[in-house]
Amino acid sequence: MNLPGLKSLPGFRIWSLGIKSMALHPLRAALTVLGIFVGVASVIWLLALGEGISVKAQEQIASLGAKNIIVRTIKPTTESQGHHRDQINYGITRADRDRIESTIPTIEHVLPIRELRRQFRFANRRVDGLIVGCTPEYAEANQLVVHRGRFLTDADQMAEKNYCVIAAEVADILFPVENPLEKILRVESDVYVIVGVLESRTPSAGIGGSLAAKDYSKDVYIPISTLWRRIGDFVVTSRSGTFEREIVELSQLTLRIDKIENVILTSKVVEQSIKPYHKLDDYGITVPLELLEQARTTRLMFMVFMGLIAAISLMVGGIGIMNIMLATVTERTREIGIRRALGARRRDITQQFLVETIVMSVGGGLCGMLGGLLCRPVFSLVRTGLERFAPEMMDGLPDVVRTMVPVIVPWSYPLAFAISVAVGLVFGVYPAVRAARLDPIEALRHE
Repeated sequence: MNLPGLKSLPGFRIWSLGIKSMALHPLRAALTVLGIFVGVASVIWLLALGEGISVKAQEQIASLGAKNIIVRTIKPTTESQGHHRDQINYGITRADRDRIESTIPTIEHVLPIRELRRQFRFANRRVDGLIVGCTPEYAEANQLVVHRGRFLTDADQMAEKNYCVIAAEVADILFPVENPLEKILRVESDVYVIVGVLESRTPSAGIGGSLAAKDYSKDVYIPISTLWRRIGDFVVTSRSGTFEREIVELSQLTLRIDKIENVILTSKVVEQSIKPYHKLDDYGITVPLELLEQARTTRLMFMVFMGLIAAISLMVGGIGIMNIMLATVTERTREIGIRRALGARRRDITQQFLVETIVMSVGGGLCGMLGGLLCRPVFSLVRTGLERFAPEMMDGLPDVVRTMVPVIVPWSYPLAFAISVAVGLVFGVYPAVRAARLDPIEALRHE
């Protein structure tokens, strides 16, 4: 390329003059670029954090199964229990399960679950946790992975075996050095033979008003038929010298639907099948598919909200550009008068000042895009620091926030860059026009 010929072009001279003018005040230009950098990086970071939270929430909802419907027992309020507070019978029943399974053809499988809080013992070691009566399908439905041995089988269920499968944390506490397989686990007066140990599984957050958070770390799983035979439906609770007896048959039913398009309609049929038999407000129906759609809608709203917050940062950067350029016009009034006297047109003056604002906004935009790449490592560094120096604060945060990873939104880069250039143009037009409209004679007199 012929450089002397390039230098002779009017456009090149304007760009060269604009960049040289900026170089005369490097600190001022750098601070202006910093404002745009913060705005562009904010757009990318906030959208990445919002997308990371949304993805984590959608993963938790999707883990429940888009083709599933969850019917869960809820203990009624004290007011709705009436006068029989010493003994209450509430929740999902085996009759509900049989009725749903036999009358609704779109349901492929019904997974019954019963949970009770118990203390588990081996030798002189103890741990409190949940004993979960379930069927073999429970492991697949909840993404449980066997580390040693096996999970429960249909044969265990049919024969009401006194077998159990324990969670990883239970194994670590009760069997720190021994192999748990074939050992005897004591649960109050009952004993169970350990046939399997699970791998660690992260807890699931509470989703919906009828689905509580689930921590799998201290669970012991037995065939639900064994639980019904050995423990039964009665739970006696002692509080302040008074006894309360509860009769609960099932803690939860997970219904697997044949086709995803039948989920919403089936949930309404399930509601109609259960409601006439439950006068108390003692059950809740959660449809993960509905929650997933709501989460996707919330994601769009959340990203728009985050984008608006970041746009405000860019507006502040744009105001900084206008402020600097107006100050520059005042300082360079005599220079503008000399250029006009030598034949420069108003358009040339406007272009010169616009070039300076565009260079600053483009430079800030490019730096901000590079800063956006630091979102994940910086976030991980901050989270590690909080886990080390402020563990109480981290424990108080929702699980979805503590475990999420920022996800860079690809279109946030061109969007943020385009906004930064637009901001530079919009906020640079007024100072440029003001400079071009200066009277040459008055400008030459300016000191």
